[in-house]
Amino acid sequence: MAVLVWLTMGIALWHFTVFLPDRFWQGIVGALLGSVVGAIVVGAIVLVIDGQSVGNTTIGTALSAIPGVALGLGVVWLIGSREPHYD
Repeated sequence: MAVLVWLTMGIALWHFTVFLPDRFWQGIVGALLGSVVGAIVVGAIVLVIDGQSVGNTTIGTALSAIPGVALGLGVVWLIGSREPHYD
């Protein structure tokens, strides 16, 4: 259940990338992948550190995905900003 919460949080916060310039690697789809993967990875790390099970979800489970979304989007942004853009 926690993976579903992280996935949903990643998708929910990904919607706000429409307000940013499109410099993500592979465009908006790359931003989606970065936000979802970042949310799941960081959420799982926090879950393991807390010693909780995957089936036990709290508000902290959802909030732990937010830094992961930011990190995932940041990585995808950095990769995409190094590629040449022909606007």
